[in-house]
Amino acid sequence: MRKNIVAGNWKMNLNHAEGLQLFAEILNLVNSDIKGNQEVVICPPFVHISSLAQLLKADSNVSVGAQNCHQADSGAYTGEISASMLKSSGATYVIIGHSERRAFFAEDDLVLAQKLDSVLKNELTPIFCIGETLEQRNAGTHFDVIESQLKEASFHLNDGQFRQLVLAYEPVWAIGTGLTATPEQAQEVHAFIRSKVSEHYGAELANDLTILYGGSCNPKNAADLFSQADIDGGLIGGASLKALDFIDIIKVFNS
Repeated sequence: MRKNIVAGNWKMNLNHAEGLQLFAEILNLVNSDIKGNQEVVICPPFVHISSLAQLLKADSNVSVGAQNCHQADSGAYTGEISASMLKSSGATYVIIGHSERRAFFAEDDLVLAQKLDSVLKNELTPIFCIGETLEQRNAGTHFDVIESQLKEASFHLNDGQFRQLVLAYEPVWAIGTGLTATPEQAQEVHAFIRSKVSEHYGAELANDLTILYGGSCNPKNAADLFSQADIDGGLIGGASLKALDFIDIIKVFNS
């Protein structure tokens, strides 16, 4: 069944004390102001995960996730974190394939496929990111790029495994730039993604799949974006670092 999810990606921001303070503010606002069934996911730097997870109540609709993981279970990978370590720290979600990981750390579809396998094996929920650069959109190849990313990294999964994914469409040209895809542009791509999933896994699974929009979503444009038929929430960057802005985005589902 499709979920409405608003996930905050803190990226490499906030020291431990700052992270605890922001998370506490978000929890208080969610508990007091959010009445719907939408799920809230906070993906902080690794050093925060255990501390934040300990603040959650069993019945909370707030979860803690990670921004990445290594594809191996363990080994001589200095500086890396495995999916099993994340689970033991209290994480329940993991962002996989964020455009910054693809661009700055050369993560390709083969590596991302292995990461998805590891995350699912450890019973965590992947938020799998796909999207095109400005050059690819201007060249008119964005649909080909998105289809290739989707197929090469995730279509090896069986129906049961794929059903556990959350997808996130990231127009790379709209991340950290202040640019945003129009609601119509975002909806067009979300519908395309859902159609490709339907072709491979069937309409029922595709219709149940949660697809988030990630690309400079903020309180001013969230309502227009989330009102689109195939957009089920957002993967939020900068606005997730401000408690009131983040809550205003979540509140869109209550209006």
